[in-house]
Amino acid sequence: MFFKIIDFSKYSSIRIGQPTEVLMIEKDDPIPTDRYLVGSANNLLISPAPPPLMMLSKDFAYFREANGFLEIGAATPTGRIVSYAKKHDLAGFEFCAKLPGTLGGMLAMNAGVKSYEIFNILHSIQINGVWIKKELIPHGYRYALLGGIATAAKFKVRSGFDQETLETLRSLRSNQPHEPSAGSAFKNPPGDHAGRLIEAAGLKGYRHGDMAWSSVHANFLVNLGQGSYSDAIVLIHLAKERVKEDFGILLEEEIKLL
Repeated sequence: MFFKIIDFSKYSSIRIGQPTEVLMIEKDDPIPTDRYLVGSANNLLISPAPPPLMMLSKDFAYFREANGFLEIGAATPTGRIVSYAKKHDLAGFEFCAKLPGTLGGMLAMNAGVKSYEIFNILHSIQINGVWIKKELIPHGYRYALLGGIATAAKFKVRSGFDQETLETLRSLRSNQPHEPSAGSAFKNPPGDHAGRLIEAAGLKGYRHGDMAWSSVHANFLVNLGQGSYSDAIVLIHLAKERVKEDFGILLEEEIKLL
């Protein structure tokens, strides 16, 4: 293992943070229990004083096929997963094209889009060095209680990559903002959409400092230039308060606050 300085104002998808010392975990290293694991920082909001951080190195970005299963390392970017599936005509991974980040991040939050979720195609996860079948891992809409650090996952091999499904899912990006963001800020409450509620509460396009609720999709918190952690927190709290007052619904963050 080794330390690396990562500037989260450039590395994170929302472009907020500062140069921070991160412990890089290599193959066969013991994984610390006193640090927070970050991946590609696509759904993270880093505060000026984050907890001690760690990250899986490129040793954990790999593909391995054997005995009818595909094993993928947790540090593997979603784009590489889609490319591998297309090249080898594997079904089930098309929806990953809609999701930025790494496999580890997808596992940690049971990431998905529409009716697609990573746990739907998952067989098992290697957690703290032990393979655990998905049925034994509590999970649901945008959450998975891993109980440790995921370093790899296995999927049963199915042939038939669906290019049409891939294109359909990619087209969904047309209603997403182009400014830096951390994706959906809130989970959709049962039977409704967080973006609709934020818009109905009058906050679509609302700006505080250099952060704003996007005028394209109200559930996206966007950085308009020099947005700060404090600006983002003000908007998150405001949206929760307004939606609670107007609709009696308490929004739950999908974005991770560090």
